[in-house]
Amino acid sequence: MKSNVGGIDKILRIIVGASLIGATVAGLLPVWGYIGIVPLATGLMGWCPLYPMLGLSTCPLKK
Repeated sequence: MKSNVGGIDKILRIIVGASLIGATVAGLLPVWGYIGIVPLATGLMGWCPLYPMLGLSTCPLKK
């Protein structure tokens, strides 16, 4: 599995995912807020399964 999530993308995914999960745990969002697990996991792994299907990558090219 080759990394396809770049630095800023990775940080934003982790922040959004953790925020959704935190808001759900705090009772501010209903149970659908646990969908934050998806961006959190893809941010931590550095790989998004949707990107190869769309031909995208935010990871900088390595020389």
